[in-house]
Amino acid sequence: MKYVDEFRDPEAARRLAERIQTITTRPHTLMEICGGQTHAILRFGIDELLPPEVSLIHGPGCPVCVTPTVLIDKAIALARRPEIIMCSFGDMLRVPGSETSLYGAKAEGADVRIVYSPLDALQLAQKMPDREVVFFAVGFETTAPANALAVHQAHELGVENFSILSSHVLVPPAIEAIMQAPECRIQGFLAAGHVCTVMGYHQYEPLAKRYGVPFVVTGFEPLDLLEGIYRCVKQLEEGRAEVENAYSRCVEREGNSSAQELLKTVFEVCDRPWRGLGPIPASGLALRPPYNRYDAEARFSVETPEGGDDPECMAGQVLQGLIKPSECPAFGVRCTPTSPLGAPMVSGEGACAAYYRYRGQAAAGAPAEKA
Repeated sequence: MKYVDEFRDPEAARRLAERIQTITTRPHTLMEICGGQTHAILRFGIDELLPPEVSLIHGPGCPVCVTPTVLIDKAIALARRPEIIMCSFGDMLRVPGSETSLYGAKAEGADVRIVYSPLDALQLAQKMPDREVVFFAVGFETTAPANALAVHQAHELGVENFSILSSHVLVPPAIEAIMQAPECRIQGFLAAGHVCTVMGYHQYEPLAKRYGVPFVVTGFEPLDLLEGIYRCVKQLEEGRAEVENAYSRCVEREGNSSAQELLKTVFEVCDRPWRGLGPIPASGLALRPPYNRYDAEARFSVETPEGGDDPECMAGQVLQGLIKPSECPAFGVRCTPTSPLGAPMVSGEGACAAYYRYRGQAAAGAPAEKA
């Protein structure tokens, strides 16, 4: 298939892997930020093509995985109210809260519905004016414009029974938090191509300069990833720390100005707690006036349990890149996709789910291998 097969050429992949081998003279530790890239790396065995000196760490780039338990609990509490229809993307339904999940609440009788777009939720609100429709708005800068559009349209159309539970997070502040951690050993980043399609990559330039680490904007196919790794290793070998764009077929430095303007119109930057990373200043998006009347947290008062994550789950360490999923004693034993202890085993972009799907029981119980 054109535009796909050409980026999955085995011979070209082998040549790129050989080029990485040729230029590598010392150990390098890189982080791919995006969960979609993590799945592609494991699915196509990209990590197994690399020389042993090049290590890949899986970052917190899965929006479902970094959504904190407190927001899952709020979504469940809202769903349990009889006047509310809770709408969400499918992978959010099985993410564990303190006591249950949205799927569990649905089994108990809550009106929880899977939608494929926030605009589907808005249309549902228009069709059912006697019910309150809440959309669980989760995601990075990639999905934020669609959610902003839904809220903007609700405002323009005067739809009063629609609101969102916002859990939007931003990539650059998370990178800064990771780099400031005392145990951080990351030397370079593969920046997520879809985020950069929206926001551009100029925002990474101050980070590259401040922390002395290269950033390479990278796509999601095997050749994209190998090219990104090659450029990142080359910079490290040459002592450079710059931002390069290896995904120019989709990404420009300034990004999508129309999407950015819509985000600025509807949202404002706020502090946000992250699962596994804790509170990060200026790392989230909240509705600004006059759109804040569509904020479900402000519109409905909800009581949530005081519980937290399962103490056996090591999702926080996985999301920080401190361990790999196979190092968690529960991985593949007490934590599986059908019985998950934490969000990274649930989400379609979660690192634990990727290891389970593509490495299976070979990864479960494997000797500890520090990320």
